[in-house]
Amino acid sequence: MSLTTPALAGKLAGLQSSAIRDLLELTARDDIISLAGGLPDAALMPNERIAAAAETALRDSAVLQYTESSGWPALREVIAARESAKIGRAVSSAEVFITHGSQQALSLLAEVLLDPGALVIVEDPAYVGALQVFRAAGARIVAVPLDSEGMRLDILEDLLAAGERPAVVHTVSTFHNPGGVTLTPERRRRLAELAEAHGFWIIEDDPYGELWFDRPAPAPVASYSPQVIRLSSVSKILAPALRVGWLIAPENVCRAVELLKQGADLCGSSLTQQITTDLLCDTPWLTTHIDTIRTTYGTRARTLVTALRTTFGDRLHCTDPTGGMFLWAEFTDTTDTTTLLPTALDTGVAYVPGAAFAVTNTTPTTLRLCFTTSDEATLVEAVARLSKALRVSAGV
Repeated sequence: MSLTTPALAGKLAGLQSSAIRDLLELTARDDIISLAGGLPDAALMPNERIAAAAETALRDSAVLQYTESSGWPALREVIAARESAKIGRAVSSAEVFITHGSQQALSLLAEVLLDPGALVIVEDPAYVGALQVFRAAGARIVAVPLDSEGMRLDILEDLLAAGERPAVVHTVSTFHNPGGVTLTPERRRRLAELAEAHGFWIIEDDPYGELWFDRPAPAPVASYSPQVIRLSSVSKILAPALRVGWLIAPENVCRAVELLKQGADLCGSSLTQQITTDLLCDTPWLTTHIDTIRTTYGTRARTLVTALRTTFGDRLHCTDPTGGMFLWAEFTDTTDTTTLLPTALDTGVAYVPGAAFAVTNTTPTTLRLCFTTSDEATLVEAVARLSKALRVSAGV
């Protein structure tokens, strides 16, 4: 008797594994300097402070119980206060929804806001996690390119004038991943105006906003319109393993997200949410902790930029990071970074080719570099290895 194998859902046919996650498996070797992963530096994570908060939390057995689907109430109050200060208006705890990292927030929002075939505007190059979510939702994705001031709103306006009607515009507005740029205040205001004029949601993905180097980031896009849904997490300022993210949205959106989350995982972890509450409430400690991260990452970013420009000169152009974790670079010759990658790995350095972030048109000469997990000497050595890889590939 022959067996008929059950089929998987058709929507899986168009999905691909993240090229970055796949690359991380290849770069786990000790002999490779990885500038590929978007990881915060584990050495800067507050292990002892987290342990102390965990010990305190565990004195109350309630932290081992299920919590509300919308999140630990005390944490929602803390996030509401922090977001109120950033946005410049009062955010109530009813507008705060805690999720299992901000990626879950994005996934749940896609289910709430998008019907199959709905148009989503993303930036080009695009955040890979957003592409995975929107493709899984069956959205039609159109990319708008970035320049040094963020999303090209003139091109977005042309799309709107041509009759396109997005349901959602997604932006990593501050210290863009992977583009390394920040949307200017003027463009933030204009994007909000366009959302209100044409009736679309803006999802402002902001995991890096507190990681500024020399001056604070501009006011969030959410400062200019109630049609902006903000996402963030503590992964970059505390630790990814806490798995605490959130969205800030109108109450009706939060309630819709709640219905879906109940069907996905019921609720998040009371324990890690209480730990996070403790750390976020300890303002003097938190301020010093984040300042240390900013100083360290800022020094590393400047070191990497200097090494790249000293080594490659006009052959490579790169952004000047003012915060965040990444810089975006482009070879000015015909260097194909996807083709170069195996040779780079052989010489002991890893990066992410720009093609991994492309929506439609690939950019073969581009690459993303992460500067957070290596000290200055290691970053200089990484650039030297990249230079060697280019020589090897050219047969020099």
